[in-house]
Amino acid sequence: MADKAGEGAVAVTSGLDWQYAPAPESRDVVAIAPRYGLFVNGEFTQAASGRTFPTINPATEEELTVVAQAGPADVDRAVAAARTAFEQVWGPMPGSERAKYLYRIARIIQERSREFAVLESIDNGKPIKETRDVDIPLAAAHFFYYAGWADKLSYAGFGPDPRPLGVAGQVIPWNFPLLMAAWKLAPALATGNTCVLKPAETTPLTALLLAEVCQQADLPPGVVNVLTGAGGTGAALVAHPGVDKVAFTGSTEVGIAITEKIAGSAKKLTLELGGKAANVVFDDAPIDQAVEGIVNGIFFNQGQVCCAGSRLLVQESVAEQVVDRLRRRLATLRVGDPLDKNTDLGAINSRRQLEKITELTAAGEAEGAERWSPPCELPSRGYWFAPTVFTGVSQAHRIAREEIFGPVLSVLTFRTPQEAVAKANNTPYGLSAGIWTEKGSRILWMAQRLRAGVVWANTFNVFDPASPFGGYKESGFGREGGRHGLAAYLDA
Repeated sequence: MADKAGEGAVAVTSGLDWQYAPAPESRDVVAIAPRYGLFVNGEFTQAASGRTFPTINPATEEELTVVAQAGPADVDRAVAAARTAFEQVWGPMPGSERAKYLYRIARIIQERSREFAVLESIDNGKPIKETRDVDIPLAAAHFFYYAGWADKLSYAGFGPDPRPLGVAGQVIPWNFPLLMAAWKLAPALATGNTCVLKPAETTPLTALLLAEVCQQADLPPGVVNVLTGAGGTGAALVAHPGVDKVAFTGSTEVGIAITEKIAGSAKKLTLELGGKAANVVFDDAPIDQAVEGIVNGIFFNQGQVCCAGSRLLVQESVAEQVVDRLRRRLATLRVGDPLDKNTDLGAINSRRQLEKITELTAAGEAEGAERWSPPCELPSRGYWFAPTVFTGVSQAHRIAREEIFGPVLSVLTFRTPQEAVAKANNTPYGLSAGIWTEKGSRILWMAQRLRAGVVWANTFNVFDPASPFGGYKESGFGREGGRHGLAAYLDA
C-alpha cells in the first residue's frame, strides 16, 4: 500500500496493516554555525576574497548556513601549509607516532558519531539509519584500519623503505561526504603525506566538522586542510604545482578533464568515477534474498552510488517472479524525512541532480520502456523522486547505458551465463557487479569474466576498509581501501 511522506510505510503482514509511527532523530544534537570558514594550517579562516555560498537542506530547501568560497589565493595558502607540515613535521615523524593521531581521530569520530550522522543527513538528504549504521562507522573504521598500517609500511609489499609523495590534493563527491573524506585522508596520512581536501559544494558540513576533529585530536597544523568551494576551487587545487598527488572521486566527465589537465606532469593520479553496474540473478538464486540485494543495490542512498546495481539482469525463466516480488517489496519502502529512523529513501541531493534523474527517466519512457513506481506521496518541498523500475528495457535504451545516479532500476533478461556476461560487460563502465546463484563454481566463472573492479556474490554494496575498491575503463583507475590503497600515496 502507499506510504505517506513523514509517516512511514504500510507493511502487510498476515493480512493486517501495520503503520509505522514517526521516529525522528533530534536535530538538536548538532549545532550548525551561521557561517563557516576554510580550514588552513590548523585554523578556521575566511576566504581571501570574502566570498561565500549557501548550503541547502535537500529535504526542505532550507538554507542551513553559508560557507567560505576558496579561490586561488586560498589554494596557495593551503598547499604551502601542507608542504611545510610535510617537510618539517609529518613526513619525518615515525609511523608509530602518526598512527596515534589516526587512532585518536577514529575514536573521536566514534564518540561524536550521532552528531556526524545527523549533520550528514541534514546536509546530504540521506536517511539517518544509513548515516548512523553505514557512513559514520565505516569512516571511523578506515582511520582505525590505516592507523594499523602506519608503522608497518615496510611490510606492505612496496619495498623495504617506501616513502610518501608529499602533498595530496583530494577532491570528493557529495554522495558519501564523510566516508569519502576518510577513504582519501586515512591512507594518505598513514603513509606520511599531508592533504588539502576539497569537499563537494552541496555537502561541505561534515568535512568541516572533521576539521574540528583534527583540532580536537591535536593534529599538527597543516597536515589536513579543508577548502570549501565549487568546481573552480577543485580545478585550482588539481592544477597547483605544489600538489604531488591528485585523488578524485566523481563524474567520468570531470575525471577525464583532470587527466588532461595534469598530463605530462609528475603528479600521481587515482580516479574513482561513474558506474553502470549489472546485478545478475540466475534461476537458482534464493529469490527473496536476491530481492533484498536488488533493493539495497539500487535504492541505498537513493541510488546516488557510483557502484549502484542500476541494471538488473534476470534469467528469463524467473524474470516475472523476480519482478513481481520486487514490486511487492518496493511498496513497503518508506520515503520521507531523512531524520526519521524508519525512512528508507530520503531526498535527492540537489535540484540539479533531480533534474538529471527526471530527464533520463522521461527518455526511458519515450524510448518505449515500461515505467513503474509504487504508490508514493512525496513531500511538497525538497528534492524527491519515487523508487522507479523500468521493464522492457533493451541495451540500446539510454537508461541502460547512461549513469542516472538516482533510484531508478532497469530490468533486462538473459537466457545463458554467456549472454549474462556479454550484457553485463556491454558498458563503457567497469566499477562493480553482483551475482546471485547457489553455485559457487558459477560465481567463480562469472567473476573471472566480468570486467568490474568489485564483484559481489549473493550480496551487494558491502564494504570493508581492508578490501580494495576501484574500477576499469571509464570507471577510473587505482584502488582505494586495503593494502592496495597505500600504493597511490607511496613513492615505491
